[in-house]
Amino acid sequence: MSAVSIAAPRELQPAPADIVAALALSDEEAGDLRRYGQLLSAANASMNLVGTATLDDFWRRHVLDCGQLLKLAPQARTWADLGSGAGLPGVVLAILLKGRPGANVLLVESVAKRCRFLSQVIGELDLPAKEVAARAESLDMTVDVVTARACAPLGRLLAYAEGFLRGSGRGLFLKGEGAAGEIAIARKSWRFACETLPSLSDHRGQILSITGLSRAG
Repeated sequence: MSAVSIAAPRELQPAPADIVAALALSDEEAGDLRRYGQLLSAANASMNLVGTATLDDFWRRHVLDCGQLLKLAPQARTWADLGSGAGLPGVVLAILLKGRPGANVLLVESVAKRCRFLSQVIGELDLPAKEVAARAESLDMTVDVVTARACAPLGRLLAYAEGFLRGSGRGLFLKGEGAAGEIAIARKSWRFACETLPSLSDHRGQILSITGLSRAG
């Protein structure tokens, strides 16, 4: 897999004290997250991985938004991030899981150039993660938690996640203020238990905790 051309990383401020406290970040974790932010910013100039404006608020919009998932499943060691793209939330989770026995984060992404970026980040930061160049709906894997952010409306996202959510699998999906409408539409095609949790990073954001997935009818 050939390398992605990444420009010189721009400077990124150290992690704010409130986010360090909220996620209980160690110095090593904060350093790895800062380096990831620099790599993301540099690659974004040519790959459009995230909205450029969000990089000005990297620590809240990306680190806190994604890192809070681990607080909801602190014992989970195996994760799958569907439509990983820039590595959000998967790379953030892998940084926070680094050094924990059995930790493994699958970064599922079908676009080759994004997979190359993810591979470089994994290698540089020595993360317990692996990029998986495939469409999520083609996979059937056992993990503790499957997650996604800005991937698809819930009904379609559940189709992508079906192969990961059989049995005792749990979904933790980052959603915006339209989550209730997405849940209502998804229930026309799917049966599932859903708990809606508030986001720490944005009062409009919600996290959907989903279990017991099956097809309706």
